[in-house]
Amino acid sequence: MSSFEKLKFFATAPHPCSYLEDEEATTVFVEPSTDLSAAQIVKLAESGFRRSGRYTYRPQCTNCTACISVRVPVDSFNPKRRQVRTLKRNQDVSFSARTPILDEERYSLYKRYIETRHADGDMYPPSPSQYQSFLASNQEHAFFLEARIDEKLVAVTLFDEIPSNGLSAIYTFYEPSPQFDCRSLGRLMVLQLIEVARGLGLPYVYLGYWIRDSKKMVYKTEYRPIEMLINSKWIRAY
Repeated sequence: MSSFEKLKFFATAPHPCSYLEDEEATTVFVEPSTDLSAAQIVKLAESGFRRSGRYTYRPQCTNCTACISVRVPVDSFNPKRRQVRTLKRNQDVSFSARTPILDEERYSLYKRYIETRHADGDMYPPSPSQYQSFLASNQEHAFFLEARIDEKLVAVTLFDEIPSNGLSAIYTFYEPSPQFDCRSLGRLMVLQLIEVARGLGLPYVYLGYWIRDSKKMVYKTEYRPIEMLINSKWIRAY
């Protein structure tokens, strides 16, 4: 029996889908108290699981298979014209990685982002306890990728390092002020995460789930080639 098969899994009750109207979702997750080994973390990622706070989960809906795990093969990725323009517009941005923390600077940016961009979403209203449980839960392999302009924090991406396999982008929040719109900070953070993975010699950047009919997910297929987990096999699309 493999270490993956020894894990305990649980399922939520069916609940309204956050992305597709009139659909019910069911989520399978690993027992939250489990101390996952490096091999288990890799196997779970390869099988379409991702982390949110204490939970490592995967959609497993009865009547829908719209959620497709996607990842960028780092060595094959070259930025396209729009992405190159984004990089040029942000040559004054500096990046650093650190352990996730809750402090006034980071929470203030997160709060502005949620209130401005996602006031109609599940994460509104923001709170320090929500931030702590979702973004700063002290997971061993979790990091913040931070972007600054003249020392001002303008964007943060929470990501997991999947040992010897890749980086998993979990959540990005950034400065929502209109004067930053031209910088395309969300795109910039994905591009930088790919460069971080390249520098670490890791083969993939996982971007979570893509849904063909969800406008919120369209941006993920901008990064090509991209691999999609279909029928338990990773298929590359160009």
